Amino acid sequence: MNKLALHGGAPVIDRPLTPYRSVGAEESAAVQRVMQSGQLSGFIGSYDEGFWGGTEIQAFEAAWKKTFGVKHAISVNSNTSGLFASMGAVGVGPGDEVIVPPWTMSATAMAPIVYGGIPVFVDIEPDTFCLDPKKVAAAITPRTRAILAVNLFGHPAALSELRGLADKHKIWLIEDNAQGPLATEFGRQAGTVGHIGVYSLNYHKHFHTGEGGVCVTSDDALANRLMMIRNHGENAAEALNVRDLSNLFGFNYRMTEMSAAVGIEQLKKAEKLVERRVQLGTRLSEAVKSIPGIMAPVVRTECRHVYYVWVARFDEKVVGVSRDAFARALTAEGFPNCQGYVKPLYLLPIFQRRIGMGREGFPFNLSQRRYDKGLCPVVERMHEHETFEFSICSYELDESDFARMIEALHKVYAARESLRNEAAVR
Repeated sequence: MNKLALHGGAPVIDRPLTPYRSVGAEESAAVQRVMQSGQLSGFIGSYDEGFWGGTEIQAFEAAWKKTFGVKHAISVNSNTSGLFASMGAVGVGPGDEVIVPPWTMSATAMAPIVYGGIPVFVDIEPDTFCLDPKKVAAAITPRTRAILAVNLFGHPAALSELRGLADKHKIWLIEDNAQGPLATEFGRQAGTVGHIGVYSLNYHKHFHTGEGGVCVTSDDALANRLMMIRNHGENAAEALNVRDLSNLFGFNYRMTEMSAAVGIEQLKKAEKLVERRVQLGTRLSEAVKSIPGIMAPVVRTECRHVYYVWVARFDEKVVGVSRDAFARALTAEGFPNCQGYVKPLYLLPIFQRRIGMGREGFPFNLSQRRYDKGLCPVVERMHEHETFEFSICSYELDESDFARMIEALHKVYAARESLRNEAAVR
C-alpha cells in the first residue's frame, strides 16, 4: 500500500490542476466591438427608449429567450439582484413569509428581508439537497407569500410538485436557478417552472459574463415589474400607467453593454459548456460506484443534472473514518475538495443575533422567530458529516487529470486504516 501524502508519501496529483476558462477569442472580439462603439451602457434612468437598455442588452435578452424558450428575459447585474427584484415583483412586503432552503448562497435568504419579508427555513431532501416538498407543504401559513426554491448543485428541485403547492395556495414560486441552467425536470427547463426563474452569470457558472444575471417569466405583468425594479421604476410608473406602485422604488440592477456582448457569445456555446460538466460529473459518479460508503450524486427519474458542483455523500460508519479525515487525505493527494458546502444559513450571525437591517435589528416580527441549531436536521447532518464536493466548474481536466483523481480516491480509501489511527490520536 502506498503511503498517504498526508503521512509523508508522494501525492498522486503532484501539480496544480489547470483553471477552467470558457471565454476565448469570440468574447474578446465582442468586448472590443463594444469598446470601439463607445457605448458601454445604453440604459437611461428615466422613461424613454433607453429605459429598456442598449442594443447589446436587447440582443442578449432576445438570444436568452430563444435559448431557454421563454417569453420574457430581463437582464440584471447579478443573480442576487434578480432575486431581490423577484421578491419586489411578486409583492413581498413587511411581515410576509417566504419559504427558503437553508443550504444555498446567502443571497437567497436575504432576498425577502430587502422588502421586510420573513425567510422561513425549510429542510432539504437528503438525496437531491433541494427543498423537501412535504416539509414545504407543512410550513405554508396564511402569511406565506412565496416559495423560493433553489436548484442546488445543478439538480432541479421537485419543481412540478412545488408549483402545484404554489398554485393550490395561490402563492408564488420563484426558482433560484443560478446553478442549474439547462437542467430539466420532466422535459421542462429548470428556471421556467416557477412564476419567475433567476439565473447567474457569475464567472464560475456554466456560462458567464464575469458578473450578471437574468430573470425569466411568462407573465407580462411580472416582466414589466422586474424591468421597472431593475431601473428606477419610480420614473416610469406614470408613463406606463402603473397603478400598483408597491416595491417600484429606485434600484439600479442594470447590466452593461460589454457584459451583454460577452453573454451573447457564451449563449452560442451554452449546450457545449453545460454538456462538458455533465460528462465529467457522470464519469466521476461511475468511478465511485465501487467504493463502499461513498455515494455519487442522485439524479431523479426524468431529470437532467448539470453538475455545477459534484457532491458525494459520505457514510462515516461504512468507511470507518470521519469525512473530514478522509477529505484532508484527499486534499494532500492533490484532489481539491471541500466539505459540507456552506453552514446552514440560519446559523449565520445575522440570524443568530437578529441584526442586519438598521440599528434596531430585524423588523416585522422576524426578531421573534427562532433560528436554533436543530431547526433543519437533514441539512445539519449533510453539512457536518455527510457531504464532500468537487468543484467541476473550476478546472480544465484532461484524461490524465481525471485518471489521477480516481487513483487518489482509491488510494485514500485503501489506506483508511491509517486515518482511523490518526483520528484516535487526534
